[in-house]
Amino acid sequence: MVLRPHHFSAVSKRIITPAFTRPLSTSPRFFKMADHKNENNKRSRGDEPHQYQASSRTDREEDQWKFRAPYKIHDNGENFDVKWKGKCHCGAVQYELSREKPLASKYCHCTTCQRMHGAPFQWAAIFHKEDINFTNGHHDLGWYDPTAKSTTHHLPCKVQCAYCRTPIMDEGRNMILLFPTLIEGINTKKGREAFAAQCHMFYPQRVVDIKDGLPKFSRLADESDLCDEETGEVMEGTNPKKDKEKEKKKE
Repeated sequence: MVLRPHHFSAVSKRIITPAFTRPLSTSPRFFKMADHKNENNKRSRGDEPHQYQASSRTDREEDQWKFRAPYKIHDNGENFDVKWKGKCHCGAVQYELSREKPLASKYCHCTTCQRMHGAPFQWAAIFHKEDINFTNGHHDLGWYDPTAKSTTHHLPCKVQCAYCRTPIMDEGRNMILLFPTLIEGINTKKGREAFAAQCHMFYPQRVVDIKDGLPKFSRLADESDLCDEETGEVMEGTNPKKDKEKEKKKE
């Protein structure tokens, strides 16, 4: 909005604040009305911050996740063999990893990962929940359940820094998927080799063709048919899981 001469009072010469930029009222009456209007909106009331941000409370039943992996603190780092360190963009959330290499590393091309990361695909490294130790920002995490499109801590879910919104990990029921680009030293030879991807998943949903010689699965890795690298077409009858089941039956 451009200020015009009529915005200035001839008597006091003070600027009259346009209505749409005036701060909200801080009177008790205003908050009472706001609470009544948004009685089902926990975010506006702020009485359940754990649904949208971790918060520092530990006294409620719904806060018990703070004492379980992957979020529990490993005795302030004692007896935790640190191999790698990682952090979000703003540095509020920091963690350590005790495993030299992930259990597996994959590129996921599903549309959910594309949208959630704003990128052609997601690079994810799988770890046990006990492999991570949060050293900072334990209470600065937020969640998103892409299945229910809810910000509740319901597994599986996306975990991010509640301040800068950097994706921290995907938390599953048994494992966590970390994002190697948050790891310190990932751009070194050692880092690239340790977190090198072994395959592609959901390749038919890709937005870019990648000819790197790695196996390209139509859906979940090792549980679906492979895709032809040149054409991207699904090759029926190439499901490794089904092949193993057939071999077992023969035995």
